[in-house]
Formats: sequence, structure tokens, C-alpha cells
Amino acid sequence: MQIGLVTDSLSHLSFEELLSTAVDLGIKKLEFACGNWSKAPHINLDQLLDSQEARDTFLSKIRDHGLSISALNCSGNQLAPGEHGLRHDEVVRKTIRLAQLLGLDRIVMMSGLPAGPGDQHPNWITTAWPAEVTQILRYQWEDVAIPYWQDLVKDAKNHGIRRICVEQHAHQLIYNTETLLRLRNVVGDIVGVNFDPSHMMWMGGEPLRAIRPLAGAIYHVHAKDTRIDLQNSEINTLLETKTNEQVQARAWNYVTLGYGHSEIWWREFITLLRQVGYDDVLSIEHEDLSMPPLLGVEKSVDFLNGII
Repeated sequence: MQIGLVTDSLSHLSFEELLSTAVDLGIKKLEFACGNWSKAPHINLDQLLDSQEARDTFLSKIRDHGLSISALNCSGNQLAPGEHGLRHDEVVRKTIRLAQLLGLDRIVMMSGLPAGPGDQHPNWITTAWPAEVTQILRYQWEDVAIPYWQDLVKDAKNHGIRRICVEQHAHQLIYNTETLLRLRNVVGDIVGVNFDPSHMMWMGGEPLRAIRPLAGAIYHVHAKDTRIDLQNSEINTLLETKTNEQVQARAWNYVTLGYGHSEIWWREFITLLRQVGYDDVLSIEHEDLSMPPLLGVEKSVDFLNGII
């Protein structure tokens, strides 16, 4: 296993500062966000697509620091209706092209979430009632998502992409093990999972139980933790609409590694990953609003080093 970093975790640093900091911390691999929900603080997608010189400079600086790229990330909602979805799809397609030009065969993204028939906004269906939600789900999968993903997979294969790592996330069509495997069964094994346990934690699942069913489909891993606030969650449930900044009032929060789940839990997580054949990057994603980013990343690196 190698320790990596989602570079948005240190978005306040310049590109040069990011590389030096990664070396100082002992991080080996970097996951660069290319746009959509990220402001892409360390990569200029269009410039790198247009200029061989820019690509050569970008790669040489990374290599000169003894680092490498684990993946490019283009997470967004390319299945949203209207201009929003079209803009996000454009970034996805550009990211695929850039990955090929950089000699990469792996991208990280989310599935996207369509609207219901005739709706203007994406609709995340999480219950089986009222009865019309089953028709919305059928439309989202069969009329929107599957045709889109079949086309995207063709495009990705034509550009040398071998692994599309879909992150299971809330307000996305793919949010758990079952939905991930459904998409993979339809469009092929180029689609696997960017396994981020933090989302399953707050949705009430147990990530440790999902690793074996996903054996052979785990293509990339995010190292991110979630702390469940029992005082708040047992009163209001884990369904949470308070903004992330309202840390004390929320039912759950993303936290620095070890601050939500114990070292024993994370040891089992890494052990199970190895048992199913995953021996690749653990890409730290720091989204703990109660701790400065650099401190959180430092603590996360130390935590993982004590386990791996």
C-alpha cells in the first residue's frame, strides 16, 4: 500500500508548495481534481490539453519530487438536466483525454444523478414509497444513466482508460454496493469503485462488509473517516441537511482519520483490502472542518503509517 492524497485537501497551497509538502509528509501519489465540483486548484485542464510543453513541465515537476499520479478526478453530475449536466460531461470527456495524454489509465468520478421525467433538478430516490418513485428510478436508470454510461465507456476505452473508479456517494445514482454492481454488470468491468468508506458510514452501512462483495472491482481507495454524533443522530436520525460548517449541530461529520473509527477498525479495513487483492493507493481526502487542513493531513499520514 502507498499513501496518496486528494490534492484538494491542501487546496490553499500552490502547485510547487503542494509537491514539496507531499514529499515532506512521505506521501507518494497524488490524485488531481480536474474540475466540476472541484475548483481544480492545482491543474489547468484546458492548458494541459492544448500544450505538450505544459504537460511535460507538469509531469517533470511531479517526477522530480519522486511523486506519481494515482488518478485524475472529475467528480460532478454529468447526468443533471440541461446546461449543468452538459458542462460537467464536458469536463469528464476532457479529463479522459488528458489522462491518455499523461499516460494514465485510471480516472475517479461519480455516477451522476438524473432528474425525474420532466423535472428540472436531480432527484435522489431513497425510499420505495410513494409508488411513483419506482417509475422515477426506472426512468433514471434505463432512459438516462445506462445509455449515457454505455457511451462514456466506449469513449473511455477509445482513449486508453482501463479503470473508471466510481465513488459511491449520496445524491448520486450509485451510492452503495448494489447500485455499483448493477452499473458494472451492465456496462462492463472497466467500471469499478473508488472505495470511500466515509459515505457508507453515515448512511448506516458497514464498509468492512462491502469489501469482499466488491472483490476485483476495487480500483482506487479514499482514506476518509466519519464520526457519528450519537447525541444528535439518535434524536434526529442520520439524515442530515445542516451545512457542513455546523459541526456541533450535525448528526455526523467527516473527520481526520482515527477521529471517527478506531485504529483497530482501520487495521481491519486495510487487511480486508489486501485479502481481496488491493495493494495500491490509499488516497487521503481531508474534509474535517474542525481541524486545519495541513494538520489533518499530517495526522492522517502518521495514522496510516502506523498501520500499513
